[in-house]
Amino acid sequence: MNWSLYQLEAFVLSVKYGSFSAAARKLGRAQSRISTAIGHLEDDLGFELFDRSARLPVLTPCGEDMFIEAQAVLQQCQRLESRAMTLSTGQEISLTVAMDEAVPINAFESLFEQVSIKFPLLKLTIINGSQDDIGLWVDEGKADMGILFHSRNELPESLEFMSIGQFKQSLIVSVNHPLAQFSAPKIKELNQHRQLVIRDRMGDKQAKALAANHWYIDSYYYMTALVIRGVGWALVPEHIANSEWYSDDIVTLSTEHIPSPLLVEIGVVNRRDQAYGPVMEWIFLEIESMFKNKVNNYSNKSESP
Repeated sequence: MNWSLYQLEAFVLSVKYGSFSAAARKLGRAQSRISTAIGHLEDDLGFELFDRSARLPVLTPCGEDMFIEAQAVLQQCQRLESRAMTLSTGQEISLTVAMDEAVPINAFESLFEQVSIKFPLLKLTIINGSQDDIGLWVDEGKADMGILFHSRNELPESLEFMSIGQFKQSLIVSVNHPLAQFSAPKIKELNQHRQLVIRDRMGDKQAKALAANHWYIDSYYYMTALVIRGVGWALVPEHIANSEWYSDDIVTLSTEHIPSPLLVEIGVVNRRDQAYGPVMEWIFLEIESMFKNKVNNYSNKSESP
């Protein structure tokens, strides 16, 4: 068969726009050229695509089947052309983003929605972990970039960290916990009860415990779930403490007597020796812009685990 993409396009547009003349206007060609292209396509295929007995051409049963197939061929050609343009411009074909499981969910759902629209052919992989996992995965090349809360723990020297904002930590207990009676518990009062402390998944790094009796947990959300059950108290990012998922089950206490730094930075990490591609650069700029004016709003929005 010697049919061409131009013939398929003339056929598909004639169906979509209802006539040969409308397809001709869309393609900027004479109607006679569209009619001729479709006639040659029918000759190559060996059957008629349109019933021309009516005032306007109507698809034959065979034409209906071929319309579906022709659309698929043209769509695949568009993907091929787009992929070729991606490769020629140096745009990333795939990208892996490592996300701290505690970052504000609403903000990044919106970001990735925009990525799907602006880079429709990008193969995006999103993996989640605790804050120290993120730096490790980017350092080892398991992720191209990471989005994480960065506290006092040092990142590997191979990584570059770009701060995009700060979040406060909140002290939370269950509504029935003994500490709930103290609006601003002191360290000696906190030390009488179990603390739940964040750590990485491998157990190589963890936050400093304030209470002698403590458990390490690698998820702020699971930590909060255990707080609700009265297992202990915890310091968690304020947007988690303010979540409507937990508001009826936890009490947020004052941290005025806690000496530890209670501000944590949120930022983006990537390897210093890795050049930015157009997609990564766009994501960096979008994140920076997103948090520049709205980070406080995201802190107060409801988040779900």
